Amino acid sequence: MLENVPYAEHQGGMRTLTQLQQNRRVIQDFTATTLAGIPGLYARLVYIASLRDLSSGRYEHAGLAALYPEAAIQQALQLCHEQILERILETPLSSQEQDLRACLAGMEGGLSVAVSHWRRNEAYRVLVPEAAPDYLKELFCSNLRAILEILDAERSPARSSA
Repeated sequence: MLENVPYAEHQGGMRTLTQLQQNRRVIQDFTATTLAGIPGLYARLVYIASLRDLSSGRYEHAGLAALYPEAAIQQALQLCHEQILERILETPLSSQEQDLRACLAGMEGGLSVAVSHWRRNEAYRVLVPEAAPDYLKELFCSNLRAILEILDAERSPARSSA
């Protein structure tokens, strides 16, 4: 079958296949050695978003950089980032609330400080992958605002009964 394919196309197809295999290896390595040790979808989202440089949009991971080409790392981490966001959005809000609560409770200052900071500064906006469609970005941010409102009301019951 390949004998009918021009050499340039054959080589391009082989490069694409090799690149896909390499991206799959990066994803498997990253999920098995890094993400598997992070409990919860929100904590994973926070972690992978922290690997992205906000001025360039490029992901940086020293361990992967020592093993894989830059292009494969960028594509693989972008895909992982998008998939984590999608998994969160597929999760019922009650489960998202529990997961976010655990994530924020583990941050510096604890749950109360993190909830206050995230609500005031909308810090969660940097968690969204750049390539995500606008409607998913808005859905994510809307869900976060609602969950943070619930968590904030729980931490200050006097305000919620007033």
